[in-house]
Amino acid sequence: MSLRIAMLSVHTSPLHQPGTGDAGGMNVYMTELSSALAEQGAEVDLFTRCRGEGHPPRVQLAPGVQVRHLHAGPCRPLPKEALSGLVLEFALALLKSGPNTPYDLVHSHYWLSGQAGGLAAAHWRVPLVHTMHTLARVKNACLAAGDTPEPERRVQGESRLVATADRLIANTAEEAGALRGLYAADLDRTDVVTPGVDTRTFHPADGRRAARARLGLPQGAFVPLFAGRIQPLKGPDVLVRAVAELLRGEPGLRSRLLVPVVGGLSGSGARKPGGLRELCDQYGLRDVLRFEPAVPQRQLADWYRAADVLVMPSRSESFGLVALEAQACGTPVLAAAVGGLPAAVRDGVTGLLVAGHEPADYARALLWFARHPQAAARLGEAAVEHASGMSWQAAARRTLQVYRRALSDGPAGVGQRRRHAPAPATAPSWRDRRAAVPA
Repeated sequence: MSLRIAMLSVHTSPLHQPGTGDAGGMNVYMTELSSALAEQGAEVDLFTRCRGEGHPPRVQLAPGVQVRHLHAGPCRPLPKEALSGLVLEFALALLKSGPNTPYDLVHSHYWLSGQAGGLAAAHWRVPLVHTMHTLARVKNACLAAGDTPEPERRVQGESRLVATADRLIANTAEEAGALRGLYAADLDRTDVVTPGVDTRTFHPADGRRAARARLGLPQGAFVPLFAGRIQPLKGPDVLVRAVAELLRGEPGLRSRLLVPVVGGLSGSGARKPGGLRELCDQYGLRDVLRFEPAVPQRQLADWYRAADVLVMPSRSESFGLVALEAQACGTPVLAAAVGGLPAAVRDGVTGLLVAGHEPADYARALLWFARHPQAAARLGEAAVEHASGMSWQAAARRTLQVYRRALSDGPAGVGQRRRHAPAPATAPSWRDRRAAVPA
């Protein structure tokens, strides 16, 4: 019996382009993890909300993986903040989507999906496994000036999930600690599963010169790259100020400095769409920064290869898949020492970590990369080796172990608080469900 998984993402679709709107690392995570789970014998249905984008109700993402679109609210894009009132409608649509073939387990992503997942898991009498990806209390402690705090209803929703989910999956030990310290999570029900990287897409290939030729970038340029959603949480403003600081101290560097910003507006950044360009104008950097739209993964790999260094001055990151992707392409990373980034980047070995968000600190690090290309190249070589040991296949095996624990707990586990009614006689036993999980 193959394990059947209902994977939920209410607010963003696995089919969306990462780096735009609400699509980012979580979208990559779901796509890659579900494909790797299917390679190991599972069947995965990824449920998301219909947004009227012309997709059929079912889309084959990979062998054994389908994206399924459910009607909840108007079939058009809605801001994430408006979706909490549609959770019940989404859950009902999920239950109606296949009542004769219930799933063995529900794996929800982000707190909105967790609310719907709890209702479906209770109805099907199956475990709920939840991955937060980001935490409201962590984000609210790291806000940029003028940014909007996460609402209290999200904090309360996350707290309920922590109390009722059968298993919680954290990306790093640091995130598991935040779940414990900020939400009183039970560490016995919290598992750490490090994300992976698709090395079939992200690898050094034919090197920097060839990648720059394909992208039309000058071969002799010094290229620090920003790749990701343009919003205050990701710290692109820190990079702009750091570049201004760098050029104040080293004006001669300007003639060969090129800073691509690859990604689309997101979150509070979309509410002030010209904000980053205005900041560039304020510092006189329009000739240095180059704005590029978000691109598909294979083209993004060329941007990584073309760069001397990837810069991630994020104010909060649950992990930082972009850092791992760049390293797999042979590019070292300059990142803030926040969230999961110290787990993704080995400080002094595959890149450099900066404590805090002072532009002058990033300027000094950028100057080091500009002055020491050979040492930076050695960091890039170590980065490839580091990333090669972090695969989605390994993440899927670890996730299957989490599923096995959730299934083996059975009605005596924490889910007893939801599934107090006896299972119908026709339902597979918890032992049978556990046997479906590949060892």
